[in-house]
Amino acid sequence: MAPLSRWARVRAWFGVRFRSPAAIYGLIVFAAFVSIADDHTEDAWEVLASSSLSLVVFFIAHVFAHTLTEHATHGLRHATREGMRHGAGMLYASVPSILVLVWAGVTGVSVSDAYEACMWATFAVLALLGYGAYARRKARIVVRLLGAFATACLGIFIIALEYAVH
Repeated sequence: MAPLSRWARVRAWFGVRFRSPAAIYGLIVFAAFVSIADDHTEDAWEVLASSSLSLVVFFIAHVFAHTLTEHATHGLRHATREGMRHGAGMLYASVPSILVLVWAGVTGVSVSDAYEACMWATFAVLALLGYGAYARRKARIVVRLLGAFATACLGIFIIALEYAVH
């Protein structure tokens, strides 16, 4: 088997970390945590801390659930390692939004501006994921663009629903 090109390795790395169900779930959950934190924090650093800690708790719960269901078959260490690998996308997918919140904290923008910038970052990541999904299906460019927009809008709608529930 021929070694993968650099671009193929980058795409594979990206795919494992950002294109998994756990990654998309993590991105949406993180954005919902940001929405909730927006209501009761004083600055972007508090939004970042509250949202990040909440996401880490969900990641630990994911790893626990995976380990619990797989350790009888594969052993505790292997099941835990696989749970961490499987759930790592939850953490990776929130990195663009985290970087936006770090930027907001460093520049001292208001919490509402930090929240808005974070939602735009989330929208952009969801749009890229939607575009990629349609590109892998070899859809025409107009379908890719419409799919990207629809994917991002649906993700933001789900975030709004999560916020409304809490």
